[in-house]
Amino acid sequence: MDMHGKLGHDRRRFLALTAAASSAPLLSACGAGFGGGDSKSDGSAADDVTGSFDWRRHKGTTIKALLNKHPYTDALIAELGTFTEKTGIKVEYDVFPEDNYFDKLTVDLSSGRASYDIFMLGAYMVWQYGPPGWLEDLGPWMRNESATGAEWDQSDFLPSLLEGTRWSLKAGEPLGRGGQYALPWGWEANVVAYNTEVFDKLGLRPAESFDELRELAGTIKRKAPGAGFDGMYGVAVRGSRSWATIHPGFMTMFSRYKLKDFTVEGEGLKPAMNSPEAITFTRDWADMVKKGGPPSWTSYTWYQCSSDLGAKKAGMLFDADTAAYFQAVKGASPAAGNIAFHPGPKGPDGSLATNMWIWSLGMNAKSGKKSAAWLFLQWATGKEHLRKGAIEYNHIDPVRKSVSDDAAYRNKMKELPGFIETFEAVQDQTRIQFTPQEQFFDATTSWASALQEIYGGKSAGPVLNGLADDLAPKVG
Repeated sequence: MDMHGKLGHDRRRFLALTAAASSAPLLSACGAGFGGGDSKSDGSAADDVTGSFDWRRHKGTTIKALLNKHPYTDALIAELGTFTEKTGIKVEYDVFPEDNYFDKLTVDLSSGRASYDIFMLGAYMVWQYGPPGWLEDLGPWMRNESATGAEWDQSDFLPSLLEGTRWSLKAGEPLGRGGQYALPWGWEANVVAYNTEVFDKLGLRPAESFDELRELAGTIKRKAPGAGFDGMYGVAVRGSRSWATIHPGFMTMFSRYKLKDFTVEGEGLKPAMNSPEAITFTRDWADMVKKGGPPSWTSYTWYQCSSDLGAKKAGMLFDADTAAYFQAVKGASPAAGNIAFHPGPKGPDGSLATNMWIWSLGMNAKSGKKSAAWLFLQWATGKEHLRKGAIEYNHIDPVRKSVSDDAAYRNKMKELPGFIETFEAVQDQTRIQFTPQEQFFDATTSWASALQEIYGGKSAGPVLNGLADDLAPKVG
């Protein structure tokens, strides 16, 4: 989740840093270790690894990791001794809260210092960090049997997650082609969680269409206080002037209506969030928030949304499933024990297209310890560690099929009503729904600003047309 330590925060400093860093000269493909496509890459350090695969090939080596504070990180750190015992490699690490994590990572990568060999990143960050040559293409490592043990089993990953961190570095080209610039480590689907207590008292059930969701949000806001839920509103969704406002519930519902952020035209991109259908949807979304959302919506990040669900201030949450999960586990919040999960409204044609966030692990293209770093990435994304993280810690949702199907994991998650059923309902239609491009963060932050203007009373058509006009020269 962005949480969950993740997304959601205002990225003004991040945007400024990445904009400044983008002016740095583009590194050559060879020098950056890019693989591109499925053929063997020229110049990859992976080519130097020969002979039989050996976990202890680099015993005595120390590598350094930069990590975001997150429950997934907690599980990783708790098990680092297992990795060192297995490989003889010591891992030093720094952990930063997400408020300044990406600032730290951006500055370090753009400097070329290679202070860190490996790091956490979101899949969207591949679009920012890949083109300048800051990320190692992991494809050659994955294809080298001397570097990668058979037990790693690439086929066990959910295909959409590997595709989500693979890109050609060309704006508008679909994911799943080109270099593998990160490995999926944990992910989140954006769905609806709801307070079963208020639903039962008011005789409500989850919405199956967007029109139903809008009506339901308003009903809860009007009637919940009279049912003993003082101050409760209908639905928590993000609203701050941040790229992270667009990507969870909004982009999920937007995609279920078959709407697009951009379309590819020739060698450039054309903004499409101002199509007639998109204008109508955006107007209706803002109306839903006004009638059934939080009073201070324009300041809302994932944290406020998640906290309100747990504090019984929100009847529903349309956001990352993990944002609700960390409120729903026993003893976590006043609402714990009364939170259930639902896929959320279907599109007009029954679509459950869902936008995702992928917490990923990447390697610094400037690292001098790539082979040892690759052993760490293998272990951290391997079956054994991820199974333990999912069962004994809070490392959910699984990126591997073997973990999501594991009986012990499923028994653990069955304690949360609807969680497994929701996961399975949306899994096949969950993808990164945005168009890959370097301007992603600027574009979506401007989009969030436009959404605030519409919420504030401005007409959706002129606002979104103005947004499209502003974005066109930047992406075209």
